[in-house]
Amino acid sequence: MTDPVAAPPVRVLGVRHHGPGSARAVERALTDYAPDCVLIEGPADADPLLAWVADPDLVPPVAILAWDTTDPGRSSFWPMAAFSPEWQALTWAARAGVPVRFIDLPSTLSLAAEEPVVTEPDGDADPAPVPGDDPTTTAPAPETAAEEPAEPPVRTDPIARLAAAAGFDDPEAWWDDAVELRSAGDPFDALLEAMGELRALTPEDDPETQRREAHMRQQLRAATKAGHQRIAVVCGAWHAPALAGKLPPATADAKLLAGAKKAKTELTWVPWTHSRLAFASGYGAGVASPGWYAHLFRTDDAPVARWFSGVAAVLREHDLPVSTAGVIEAVRLAGALAALRGRPVPGLSEVTEATWSVLCDGNPVLLELVTREAVVGESMGEVPDGVPTVPLDTDLRTRARALRLKFEAAEKVLTLDLRKPGDLAKSRFLRQLGILAIPWAVPAEARSTGTFKEVWTLEWKPEFAVRIIDAARRGNTVASAATAAILEDTTGLATVTSAVERALLAGLDDALPPLLAVLDERAAHEADITRLLDAVPPLARVQRYGDVRGTDTTRLADVARAVLERGCAGLPAAASGLSDDAAAELRRAIDAVAASISLLDPDTRELWTLSLLECADRRDVPGTIAGRLVRLLTDGGRIDHDEAAGRLWRVLSRATEPAGQANWVEGFLGGNPMLLIHDHQVLRILDEWVVGINPEAFGDVLPSLRRTFGGWPEAARRQLASAISGLDRSGTASASEAEDFSDVADLLAVVAMILREGSR
Repeated sequence: MTDPVAAPPVRVLGVRHHGPGSARAVERALTDYAPDCVLIEGPADADPLLAWVADPDLVPPVAILAWDTTDPGRSSFWPMAAFSPEWQALTWAARAGVPVRFIDLPSTLSLAAEEPVVTEPDGDADPAPVPGDDPTTTAPAPETAAEEPAEPPVRTDPIARLAAAAGFDDPEAWWDDAVELRSAGDPFDALLEAMGELRALTPEDDPETQRREAHMRQQLRAATKAGHQRIAVVCGAWHAPALAGKLPPATADAKLLAGAKKAKTELTWVPWTHSRLAFASGYGAGVASPGWYAHLFRTDDAPVARWFSGVAAVLREHDLPVSTAGVIEAVRLAGALAALRGRPVPGLSEVTEATWSVLCDGNPVLLELVTREAVVGESMGEVPDGVPTVPLDTDLRTRARALRLKFEAAEKVLTLDLRKPGDLAKSRFLRQLGILAIPWAVPAEARSTGTFKEVWTLEWKPEFAVRIIDAARRGNTVASAATAAILEDTTGLATVTSAVERALLAGLDDALPPLLAVLDERAAHEADITRLLDAVPPLARVQRYGDVRGTDTTRLADVARAVLERGCAGLPAAASGLSDDAAAELRRAIDAVAASISLLDPDTRELWTLSLLECADRRDVPGTIAGRLVRLLTDGGRIDHDEAAGRLWRVLSRATEPAGQANWVEGFLGGNPMLLIHDHQVLRILDEWVVGINPEAFGDVLPSLRRTFGGWPEAARRQLASAISGLDRSGTASASEAEDFSDVADLLAVVAMILREGSR
C-alpha cells in the first residue's frame, strides 16, 4: 500500500465508462491509495441515492434516472454496470466507509440546457465514443418523437491518435490491449500524461464540456476545503487533465457557471439492461459488447476458454450441435489469431472470428444469435423496494408481483385463457399499461379464433421508467391513471367508441359511464354518415366479450343500435354524388360495419340490410359503392346469383364510360373471389365486357381491374385463369373444350397482364 504521507493530495483516475479493465484498475488503485474521499463523475444532486449502494438488492446494471417534474418526458439516465469503473468506486467506498460524492453538473442544470441532448432511439450503431465522453443518455418524451440532436462539436478522436502512434489502425483494439484486457498494473498516470499532451494539442472548445469540468473543479475545491487529505477522483479519461495538478482560479470557473438556467428535478435508481449499454441502442458512451465485458470482469481464470464454453451453451439451448472438440478448436484458433496480430490475449474480434469459423460453420445467422445472446446479452438489474419513486411505479410493481409477471429484458410469449380469473386479471392489467403508453406487453396473433384466448409478447425496457413517471400525473395507481388517460381524448365519435372498447377490455368500469354519456352526445350531433358508421364496429365487437369477461354489455348494445339507426337513415342520401375519395372512405366504413353486423341483434341486422337495398337501387350512387352493396347483399342471401348477374349485366351494358363500369366491377368483386371463380354466368358477363372494351378506353379501366385482382391471393388468381381457360362462349365450362385456347387467346393475354400487374 502507498505510504499515506507520501501520497499526493489528489489522485485522478481517468477511465473509460463501462470498461472492465478500467473497473479492475480503479478497484486496485483505490485499495492501494486508500483515499479518505472519493469523487465520481455523475450528477451532483444524486448524492442522496448513494445510501442505496450498500444495499445487496441494488444489483447492476442499474441507472440513475433524473426527470423534470414539470415535464417528465424530459429526463436523463446515468447507467452503470458491474464492470463500470464508477460502480466499482461506489461499492469500494461503501465497503471502506469512505465519503463518496458525485461532482458533475447536477440534473437541475443538465436538463435545463437549451441545446437538444443525445437521445436513445433504436437504430444503427454509433461510432465508438471517446473514453471519458458523457455517460448520460437522455430519453425523449413518451408521446412525441425525439428532436433531432444538434451537431456535436468536431473533435479529433484522441484515442485514435494514441492508437496510431502505437501502430494500431483500430482505436478500440488499442484501448482494449492497453487497458481493458490487462489484469494487472496501474495505467492511470500514463493515461493522464497522454491525455494531457493530447489536450495541449487539441484544446477543449465545447462549451458544455467546459461547464462540466468547471463544476467538477468546484466540487474538488470544496472537498479539499472540507479537510480531506487524500482525494480520489474517478472521471472520464478526457476530463482527467482538467482536474489534475494545480487548478485554475475559482473565479474563472464560477463565471462559466453563472446565470445558468435550472430545472426542478427528481432522481431515483431504475433497472437497466446490457442491451441498453450497447452502441446499437444509440447510447453515446456505450460499448459494443456488454456481455463480453461482463465476462472479462467476473472471470479471472481462463476467460477465453470459459467464454467459448458459454457460447456453446447458447447454441445448445437452441438445439444446435456443438462438440467439446469444437470448443477446444475455437480456443486454439482465437489464440493463434491473437499471436499473429501481436495482441497479448485474444480480444473480441479474435473470439468472434473463431466462433464464426468453428462453432457456427461460417453461418452468419448463427453468429448473429451468439452476438445477441452472449456478446451483448440481456442481463437486467434490480432495484430494492423503498427506493424513492412515484406511487404509480409502486402500484405497477405490486400488481405485477401479485399476478406473477416477471420484469425480464428478453422477449417472452404469454398465452392467456380469459376463462380463468387469474389470466383475465393479467389481460386487464396489460391493457391498462397499454393505455398509459407503457407497452410492456404487445398483443400477438392467437391461433384460436375464440374470444377466450389471448397471446402477448412481453419485454421490459428500461425507458419505460420515464413513461411511468409521465403517466403518474394522471393517477397513483395503474387503474386510476389509465381511466384518466382514456377520458382525455373524446374529441371524435370514432375516438370515443374506440375508447369504450378499450375500457371494456381493460376492465376500467369507472371509465364506461362518462364515456357512454359522451358517446350519446357525440352520436346525437354527428351528421357525417361515414363517421357514424365508423363508430359501429367497436361497439359491435364488445358484444362478444360479455360472456368471457363477465361484463354486462346491454347498455353498449343499445348505444350501438342507436348509432347504426342514424347511420342507416342517412346512408342512401349520403352515398349519392360522392367524389372518388369520399366514395372510397364510405365504402371502407360500409365494409367495416358489414364485417361486424352479425354481432348485433336480428332487428338491427334487418335494418342494415334494408338500408343497403335502398341504397343499391339508387342510380346516383358511385359505382364502387353500388357494386359493393350488391355483393354484400348477394353474400348475405338477400339477392340471389341470378339477380346479381342481371344487375352486373345491366351496368356493363349501359351507355356509361368504361371507367365507371370498372369501378362497379371493382366494388362487386372485392373480398371473397370465389363468386367469380365458380359462377360462370357472372364470369361470362365479365368476359364479354372485357373483350368488348376498345383499346383507347382500356387504359382507363386497367387501374380498377389491377386493384381488384391484385388484392386476391395468388392461388385465387391461378384459379381464375383456369376458369377462364375452360369457359366457352355460351357461358358454360366444358371439360372437353378446356384445352382449346384458340377462341380466348386475346382474352387470356389481357387477363395475364392484369394478374401480372396486380401481383406487383
